[in-house]
Amino acid sequence: MRLRNVTLHQLRLFLSLGKHLSYTRVAEELHLTQPAVSIQIKRLEESVGLPLVEQMGKRIYLTEAGRELFEACRDVLDRLRVLNEDMTGMEAGVKGPLNLAAITTAKYFMPHLLGVFLREHPEVVPRLTITNQSRVVERLVENMDDLVIMGTLPESLELEAEFFLDNPLVVVAPPNHPLVGEKNIPLARIAAERFLSREPGSGTRAARNRLFAEHGLTIRPYMELGSSEAIKQAVMAGLGISVLSVHNLRLELESGLIAVLDVQHFPLVCQWYTVHLKGKKLSNTTRKFLDFLLKDGARIWRESQPHLTAPPTPPKKRRVRAKPAV
Repeated sequence: MRLRNVTLHQLRLFLSLGKHLSYTRVAEELHLTQPAVSIQIKRLEESVGLPLVEQMGKRIYLTEAGRELFEACRDVLDRLRVLNEDMTGMEAGVKGPLNLAAITTAKYFMPHLLGVFLREHPEVVPRLTITNQSRVVERLVENMDDLVIMGTLPESLELEAEFFLDNPLVVVAPPNHPLVGEKNIPLARIAAERFLSREPGSGTRAARNRLFAEHGLTIRPYMELGSSEAIKQAVMAGLGISVLSVHNLRLELESGLIAVLDVQHFPLVCQWYTVHLKGKKLSNTTRKFLDFLLKDGARIWRESQPHLTAPPTPPKKRRVRAKPAV
């Protein structure tokens, strides 16, 4: 049997190499010297009996056998991780690591929901990474987290995505804006305003653009800003209007610093999903947290936010299948 001498250490090393395609990056990640990495890869190739990597110029690539082994490494090590976490959980209920990633605008509700869960399961060790949409997708592709929280789902991946929370988008303006107090404002009137917008790739921006495009309208951003916080500050400063999630506006609405305009087709209700790669094995702790979000997440968040009055949408499951490469 060719693989009988392969070690877990070599599998972890080759998984890292397949991700980074760089001996230097592998050495840094695993705290090894570069020659030690090269030696282990050479020994792994001897055990397999086939070349696993090839070098062209300064770049290295996985061979066909290398790609097969890389997928096997990912599957084996992921199964061992889940087994370890489940065994840990069996010892004394739900405990151990819980790795989550969420896009930036989820920072307004995810810490609160995670806090409620941790009060019920104090032996869980959480790690919550908040970052932008593109980086969240990268983490999803690299299988770095147990669950990912996002609203705009990448269609190029085969995913398991489950709805757990509505995300109502509203048009916001400074309290002294001329349109404050008007009813049923037409979209065309709003399109003529100075719009403050998130950067391209933002889920909020994409949803807004789709709505306006459906009505033959185009938004030309007056200013692009990198976060919802920056947009709120700019709106309060009178620089323009914007579309934001109502989840982001509790303090500003309660203090009267921002007004919500009554605009046709708004609130525009989008959705938040829990996402992981299709076929991913979820640990006992991850499944418990997923069940918590699906069953209680919307209710807990709504009860903590007095400005949210709309009832939650019934939970549903959405599978996103991979599209063939073009």
